[in-house]
Amino acid sequence: MVFPPQKPERRAVERDDEVVRQWLDRQWTRIKRLVRRRRAHLVFIDETGFLLAPLVRRTWAPVGQTPVLRQRTRHHRKVSGIGAITISPQRRRLGYYLHLHRDGSIGQEQVIAFLRDLLRHLRGDVVVVWDNLSAHRGRKVREYQARTPRLHLEYLPPYAPDLNPLEYSWSHTKMNGLANYCPANVDELHEAVTGATECIPDEQELLRGFLRATRLPIRL
Repeated sequence: MVFPPQKPERRAVERDDEVVRQWLDRQWTRIKRLVRRRRAHLVFIDETGFLLAPLVRRTWAPVGQTPVLRQRTRHHRKVSGIGAITISPQRRRLGYYLHLHRDGSIGQEQVIAFLRDLLRHLRGDVVVVWDNLSAHRGRKVREYQARTPRLHLEYLPPYAPDLNPLEYSWSHTKMNGLANYCPANVDELHEAVTGATECIPDEQELLRGFLRATRLPIRL
């Protein structure tokens, strides 16, 4: 049985919108001042999962020959990804970084490894903006930040994924390079994700599009 989606209470929606407005007015303004004062890289980070089940999209086919997608059922293996979109201090160039992990979720160890690798590529201070995932606020991450003075961690408001440009990059990859794709195993999926994302760092206009989609008040 299929139930129609329930409309949220109007009061709850207004409260969430107000939280986002307050965050933009106060926290985002403060973050931008911090970035300017430190001449820092502004970095957005997020995580996602790539599943063996295909993301089905409408496509072309000869009349009377409906395409058939064959997939392995009851199979929960996946490729987890943690990625970053970076903005240089001069706001002239955007960067894209990605770590992929077969058959596992992103925990604090994977987050720290990604941050460590990111800091090897970016000179000077780095201001990270990400969501309130427990792996972002864990003890090990806090200890790593305390040992790394040039790393600054900032948090998005709750339930506001649309403010993170990585969300749009994940959608772009899954709805384009991986749409209607049925990998035979997790190794094949890992290779496909790598191929679907390898050109993104060179596509400056595409990266700018991800940032514009957030509607964050930032000048590029």
